[in-house]
This record gives sequence, C-alpha cells and structure tokens, in this order.
Amino acid sequence: MPVRIYAHLSWTTFGRLPFIDETVGAFLKRFLLEEATRHRVRVIEVGIVRDHVHMILQLPSCFDVPRMVQGFKGASAGIANRDGIVRKESLRWDRSYDLRSVGLHLLKTAVSYVRKQGLHHQRP
Repeated sequence: MPVRIYAHLSWTTFGRLPFIDETVGAFLKRFLLEEATRHRVRVIEVGIVRDHVHMILQLPSCFDVPRMVQGFKGASAGIANRDGIVRKESLRWDRSYDLRSVGLHLLKTAVSYVRKQGLHHQRP
C-alpha cells in the first residue's frame, strides 16, 4: 500500500503586515510551486492573501519539514527582496508556521477552505 501524507501548511507575514500585493502574490505562487517540486512535494492547492499563505500538500514518505518550510519562507523572501519584486517594504515572514496533517476524508474540505481564502480575506 502506498504511503499518502497530506498536510495543511500556513504561515503569516511578520506582524501580519499586508506585505503581499498582487505582484508579490503572483511571484509567491510561481516560486512555491517550483520550490515544492525541488522538495518532491506535490502542491494540491495554494491560497495567498495580503498577510498569510496556505498550502495543501502531498508530502513524500520521508521528508524534512524544517528544511521544506525554510525553502518556502526563507528563499521566497530572499529572492523577492533581492530581485525588487517587493515595491515598498521588504517581504518578511513571522518565525512560526503551522503544519497539520489532513486525513483523506477531509482533503476536499481542506482544499476548498484554502481555495476560498480570497473570499475570506482581501485577495492580493
């Protein structure tokens, strides 16, 4: 039987400040998909709003959570700031993140929740 590990990952900007505008949001979506591939992670859904990010992921059977999250958060801020994608203030993430397993029976609900983030919050 194959191992299937699904997770809901979320993190916020530093101080929940609205650092993520339309340009930064588009960059993050592209970057996070590429970074996930590098970690052999399948992205099922991404929800990005002005002050936080949600991702529904299918993780490989063996993975390093801190390294994966560092790739998502640290590298995205570094590249966005270095390449001038952020126009006003530097993109900074809060130090923490939340990673929760998602059972197969709740996967559709979790995907729907992340997909509807723009309805819950002002979408960048």
